[in-house]
Amino acid sequence: MSVLNFRSKEISWLSFNERVLQEASRDNVPLIERIKFLGIYSNNMDEFFRVRVAILKRIVQLDKTTVFEGGSPQEILKEIHKIVIKQGKMFGETYDKIIADLAKEDIYLINEKDLTHDQGEFVNRYFEKKVRGNLMPIIINKRRPLPDLADDGIYLAVYLKDTEQNKVNYALVEIPSGLDRFVLLPSNDGKKYVMLLDDVIRYELYDMFYMFKFDEISAFTFKLTRDAELDINDDISESYVKKISKGLERRKEAHPVRFVYDKLMPEDMLNMLLKKLRYTTDDSVIKGGGIIILKILSDSLNLVIKR
Repeated sequence: MSVLNFRSKEISWLSFNERVLQEASRDNVPLIERIKFLGIYSNNMDEFFRVRVAILKRIVQLDKTTVFEGGSPQEILKEIHKIVIKQGKMFGETYDKIIADLAKEDIYLINEKDLTHDQGEFVNRYFEKKVRGNLMPIIINKRRPLPDLADDGIYLAVYLKDTEQNKVNYALVEIPSGLDRFVLLPSNDGKKYVMLLDDVIRYELYDMFYMFKFDEISAFTFKLTRDAELDINDDISESYVKKISKGLERRKEAHPVRFVYDKLMPEDMLNMLLKKLRYTTDDSVIKGGGIIILKILSDSLNLVIKR
């Protein structure tokens, strides 16, 4: 009998989280509660990769002969990847349905391409007043290493193409965590229009990178999840607080265990980021943007809707 006939605790946990996702898809659940369930699912998945998947990867690195009830760590990781891809598809379908149901309530989540003239002027003023001072774009290339990217941080990978010179430049912009992720736009028709902060920044890309020569510019959201296990040494001369502080500092350089990215990201940009982040074929690289948005959608959008 194969050991995979027994379920590992990691696979069982994924089954539990899928039930949270199922609650988000139920039409008889109030709409704002469905949004919250998606947010809970997303937060749960972040922690799952940060701790449980990270531990499995550490075990694989230390001892490839280890076998648990439910299979070897390598087998469990492969099964996790298959389940996460399947749940990601469910998540995307549920997310699209919720956005459609919000529209039925006259609440529209729009992007930088959907703005009216007045809304565009509002976004420009909002960006200059609230957002620009919190941004620090970083130019990257194939030779320059990436800066330390924050665990759970959300970034825009910016693609600048000069067709005449057949040249491409890349940049990173971190989405400021201290600002509202959603912006309520002005409206004259009694409906509510909501814009993601990512799209506010996209709307201003030409002004942000005016010093570069390009005829095509676009930006693609991504986030990464790092190993959250703390390595605390046994030096009794150090206080516990100092040990924890050092462990948290080292976490900034911990190995990424998941990379979630916009499915429209150009392949050359994706490959460059993965190479610089030292991702391997054993790491979870997941295509899809909804799960990035839903990280904090439930609380932020709830506040916007009630205004």
